[in-house]
Amino acid sequence: MRRTALLAAALLLLPVAAWAEDAGIPPFPELSGPVVDEPGFLSDATREALDTKLRNYAQDSGNQVVVVVVQTLDGYPIEYWGYQLGRHWGIGDKDKNTGALLIVDVGEHKLRIEVGYGLEGTLTDAVSDDIIRNTIAPRFRQRDYDGGVTAGVDAILAVLGGHAEQVRHEQRRDRS
Repeated sequence: MRRTALLAAALLLLPVAAWAEDAGIPPFPELSGPVVDEPGFLSDATREALDTKLRNYAQDSGNQVVVVVVQTLDGYPIEYWGYQLGRHWGIGDKDKNTGALLIVDVGEHKLRIEVGYGLEGTLTDAVSDDIIRNTIAPRFRQRDYDGGVTAGVDAILAVLGGHAEQVRHEQRRDRS
């Protein structure tokens, strides 16, 4: 019995990243701040502005939004990777699960907004999809990556701040 308990404790101490690598999941980047951009996709000015904006938002609201840019997920489903990354990092208030990730897979041209359970009623899958399709993607198609990520973050924060109608209005304008 004691040996089983020790083995169970030892298994709990194994890093999630090692498990992820063994399971074929691309490794998780280190959570270095509200903007994690390992490939250097965003300009320094954009990273700094978003960092300040997202730190202030977290301090004021208790929610946490993180931008994650990776070079590639090597074909791995972004939905599952994003969910596991959010769990690994412990994004948002632990008891309320109030975190969100904006994930950019540069090499595979994929975008995802992963939302913690505590924010799902506000930042729904449908709203997240609208933000990606109508706010971020049009700017990316014009190669305005800094503008796309910034507009996406602004839209996410507007929705979480109770201004979803404002975001919908901006999305309709983007389509024309």
